[in-house]
Amino acid sequence: MLNILYFASFREVLGQAQEQMPADYNTVECLLKALAERGEAWQQALLHNQNLQIAVNHDVANRSTAIKAGDEVAFFPPVTGG
Repeated sequence: MLNILYFASFREVLGQAQEQMPADYNTVECLLKALAERGEAWQQALLHNQNLQIAVNHDVANRSTAIKAGDEVAFFPPVTGG
């Protein structure tokens, strides 16, 4: 299983903070495409979002990062501070 986490505005837009999914995906991009099949909100928040921030097992990642069973994949919007 993959542990998927959604942070900040994604939590509100997608209606959940976390979920588990089968480890049927080789990369983050493959996972994003599967999640996007859930509808427009998922496509806009994740798949088509050029500013999407990704972490795999607490390390900064990108869409081509490999994933496997037991991994934690986190999605969050860009963080600003000041």
